[in-house]
Amino acid sequence: MVNTKTILVAPLHWGLGHATRCIPIIRALLEHGYRVMIASDGPALLLLQKEFPQLPSLELPSYDITYPKKGAYFKWSILSKLPHLRKTISAEKKLIATLVAEGRIDGLISDNRLGVRNKNIPSVFITHQLNVLSGDTTYFSSKLHQKTIKKFTACWVPDVAESPNLSGKLGHLNDPKFPVTYIGPLSRMQQRDLPVKYDILALLSGPEPQRSLLEEILVRELQDCGKRVLVVRGKVEAVQKRKTIETLEIVNYMNSSELETAINQSDVVVSRSGYTTLMDLAALQKKAFFIPTPGQYEQEYLAKRLKEQGLVPCCKQERFTAAKLLKIPFYKGLQEFKPSANFKELFRLFEGE
Repeated sequence: MVNTKTILVAPLHWGLGHATRCIPIIRALLEHGYRVMIASDGPALLLLQKEFPQLPSLELPSYDITYPKKGAYFKWSILSKLPHLRKTISAEKKLIATLVAEGRIDGLISDNRLGVRNKNIPSVFITHQLNVLSGDTTYFSSKLHQKTIKKFTACWVPDVAESPNLSGKLGHLNDPKFPVTYIGPLSRMQQRDLPVKYDILALLSGPEPQRSLLEEILVRELQDCGKRVLVVRGKVEAVQKRKTIETLEIVNYMNSSELETAINQSDVVVSRSGYTTLMDLAALQKKAFFIPTPGQYEQEYLAKRLKEQGLVPCCKQERFTAAKLLKIPFYKGLQEFKPSANFKELFRLFEGE
């Protein structure tokens, strides 16, 4: 039965991770009879439009997040964009207020979009970062982020509350000042027993120019390594394009089902240590090698934590060589966390129950 209520799902465009982890939530909303509107910008919006072509969509103002070529300047790059970010958040709030006033939406699910909230309807904030790591300013960036989260009706963290967990100190506070619901890791992927087609799957994502810099390194290192390699560039475009260099196959993007198949058909995965990637690879119980984005404290923390736990090896981007992949067999790999989200219970929020 179709629910008369429309829920707007709006992930941040910062790479593709926020958008892809919203896919299981959108699927669950549709399965529970809700109408869904999707909203984002850039490739994140395009990805969701390709996944759900039947759903109405809305383009939101862009946060326009890019990375400097030198990771050490990342924090200062973000600080320089603060006036633009404030303007964007204000524009988001005005756009949402218009939708609410027109009666077009009845609930909001924001994945890290700070302005996608409204006091007149239930507004959910999804994040794995209750603490925002930023070096010597971590205390202040975390408190500022927590202050914003408190303005939402609910906060859903895609992890488990107890240990072991995936997010560590990112997603766990000793004494939270607002209600936090741990909904379990989210993944659009399912493990399947398929024959190995690729020795190595290189999975790229994230803002430029760091995405392209890593692509150059991986193609250079892997094209002559004598292995069957698939490189998924993470560039969502109108048309899927493929090319081959020796035993290396390159594709600009894959939809969820294609990527699920490719990961299941791969022996190991080389990728960024973004949190959504961790959730997907844990769901598929994959062995991996992580190369955190230079200067992004969150990815550096997650990669280091998993290495110290003996699960996944990693290295800095500028130090990567194909030979480092020989370390992978000496690590346990990511283990699955059973899906634990009770969507029926979570969605009661939109029913006023």
